[in-house]
Amino acid sequence: MILALLGLSVGLLLGSLCPLTIPVTYSKLFSVALLAALDSVFGGFRSALDDRFDNTVFMSGFFVNGLLAAFLVYAGDRLGIDLYYVALLAFGLRIFQNLAIIRRYYLRKHR
Repeated sequence: MILALLGLSVGLLLGSLCPLTIPVTYSKLFSVALLAALDSVFGGFRSALDDRFDNTVFMSGFFVNGLLAAFLVYAGDRLGIDLYYVALLAFGLRIFQNLAIIRRYYLRKHR
């Protein structure tokens, strides 16, 4: 847990010191890839609370989900279909589900 907080702190510090602007044409790709990565992070945190965390599953899910989401957005863009809405909806729902489970875990733990 300490390593995760340290990595988050370093990432936030680097992000604030080295601002990066993403071109508008790639904003859909990056937003969906970011949601896919956040979904993997919250899923990993949830599985760690359930004592089922597997680093191989987490790392493969992190990269495969991000790349698949970016590919879907790219393919949808080329076909003239807004597939990024589907990815946003799917990953958004999973993030909220994982957060609800994490919240319930901490509420039960502190009662």
